Amino acid sequence: MEHRGSSAYDQEDFLLRYLSRREREDSPNNAIEGPIIFDLLKDFRGKDILDLGCGDGHFGKELLTNGAGSYVGIEGSEKMVHVARNNVTNLNGFIHHDTMESYQFPVNRYDVVASRMAIHYVSDIFSLFSEIHTTLKENGNFIFSVQHPLTTSSFLSTQSGSKRENWIVDDYFMEGERKEPWIGSIVVKYHRTIEQYFTTLTKVGFTINHLREGVPKREYFTNEDEYNRRLRIPLVLVFSCSKQ
Repeated sequence: MEHRGSSAYDQEDFLLRYLSRREREDSPNNAIEGPIIFDLLKDFRGKDILDLGCGDGHFGKELLTNGAGSYVGIEGSEKMVHVARNNVTNLNGFIHHDTMESYQFPVNRYDVVASRMAIHYVSDIFSLFSEIHTTLKENGNFIFSVQHPLTTSSFLSTQSGSKRENWIVDDYFMEGERKEPWIGSIVVKYHRTIEQYFTTLTKVGFTINHLREGVPKREYFTNEDEYNRRLRIPLVLVFSCSKQ
């Protein structure tokens, strides 16, 4: 079955398998992407934070527990919304059942807009980035991660199994829709080059402060073999931008 946006997560089996993968100790989310996001966020105490594609709300729980002023998560999957609300409801956190494409962004509302591994599901990033720029306060920050373009260019290497030892990079400059076999389903993502992300951000008015490609650090891995495997190809791309 083919899924677009967050629809895959409303399938009970898919959701449970995803949450199990996500919670693995050496998963790329925990060992690579997460440490980069928190390093770029720096001091978020007292700040109003919007999280686009918030998933299970665990990120919001971490932010609020460690001093964020307020947290609003936007999530398109009804089942995932239920999980997220259980994580943040008693911590001054709010979860809206909406997509980042249809959400009505308030003007000059947030100190930080974050999005973790979700924007590669969005077809029109120019409109999205424009809305994010509008909703940020002056000097606000936009921090987001996506699947690295080297891995979204082609999914032919997934035919060898879920634990790939080699990766095929092909059609890199042919931007657009890709269909990835993932967790027993077909999930539609949108491939873009690093240059396209960079150019679109600057066109809508963002200043790009940091770009990270997810260099693995040994201290975040419990397994030596997994650490060495992750040194072979970048899995995530992270931008930190500001509204001047």
